[in-house]
Amino acid sequence: MVPLVLVLVGVGFLLSFPFSWLLVHVGNRVGALDSPGAEGHFKDLRKVPNIGGVAIFWSVVAPLAIVFAIIEFAPEPLLAIVPAIDEFLPRLAETQHVWAWMLGGALALHLLGLVDDRRALRAWPKLGLQVAVAAGVVWFGDVRLLSFLSEYGEVGTALSLLASVMWIIVIVNAVNFLDNMDGLAGGITAIAAVCFMVATMLNGQYFIAGALALLVGALAGFLAFNVPPAKLFMGDGGSLFIGFWLAALAARTTFVAPERADYALGTAWYGVFMPIIVLAIPLYDGVFVTLYRLSKRKSPFVGGPEHISHRLVQLGLSKRRAVAVLWLLTAITGISGIGLGRMEPWQAVLVGVQLLAIFLAMAILETSVARSANGDGAPSAAEHKPS
Repeated sequence: MVPLVLVLVGVGFLLSFPFSWLLVHVGNRVGALDSPGAEGHFKDLRKVPNIGGVAIFWSVVAPLAIVFAIIEFAPEPLLAIVPAIDEFLPRLAETQHVWAWMLGGALALHLLGLVDDRRALRAWPKLGLQVAVAAGVVWFGDVRLLSFLSEYGEVGTALSLLASVMWIIVIVNAVNFLDNMDGLAGGITAIAAVCFMVATMLNGQYFIAGALALLVGALAGFLAFNVPPAKLFMGDGGSLFIGFWLAALAARTTFVAPERADYALGTAWYGVFMPIIVLAIPLYDGVFVTLYRLSKRKSPFVGGPEHISHRLVQLGLSKRRAVAVLWLLTAITGISGIGLGRMEPWQAVLVGVQLLAIFLAMAILETSVARSANGDGAPSAAEHKPS
């Protein structure tokens, strides 16, 4: 099954690359270009199509939908090509409703993002729709974190449901916030998806690994046109989908199995923190920017140059170098997180200390820029408009 998962990376790329190329030309021809966003949004508009999310979405969802349809209505040809899939079909049959809700939720947020890209929606109604989609997927699709809490009764179940909805909303908006510089969101989420894909291959959750593999390939094809200087943006139609897909698949992944001594991802309880470590950089950026904007009595949903990527540029890095630094930091945290559940407690503590050190370094850089902008002689945020 591992070779099949790796083949799906290629499938995602071979679909996304030509589709993205086509969208560059179509977007320029029809005027589907970068838009100003909601009122008060701080943005340097560029004549670049912002419909790349269409290529990413369909390069992931279309192959999945086709495979699920084949398995449901005519599995024999697929079994003849990939006989190893036969032992996983009963599990897939049990979770069909889960995948249906996940695909439905992905489509809903993709469409929400496409509408927002063309006609900016107000922040709170947009957030309300995200909450509705997340709640539906969690409640009806059983896409849940910390499901073991149900053993403690209704209170435990309620906590699991609430944590799952919050997880999806936070990751969706963290990825959306991250889409502020050429190549940044696409590269970071591709690295995170690779880490999750490796984890799910190790623990034998091959359908989840395949869904992640398609995302990795789709992002790689898109990034060919999105690295600085970008010819194509993903737009909210891409970032909302990617955030949801990563959050939902992480929620469906079993990161720890205490009852199985030989479990590939380990038995230690702190292994449940793996997705937080893998997505540490977008989570840090989202939290920091939200708190900073609230401290300035600004809406956290109104864009501005407060992101770590902008701070690095203000400190003198080129945009390419700033993006590369954040890609590398994501790789460091992601690789550290994969084996978290197999580590001895002291090793897990070291990973936590490493993560804290990275956060402190980023905070020092960010606050240094903020102090300089207040009169210490360095360029102010207003002199560097985000892309």
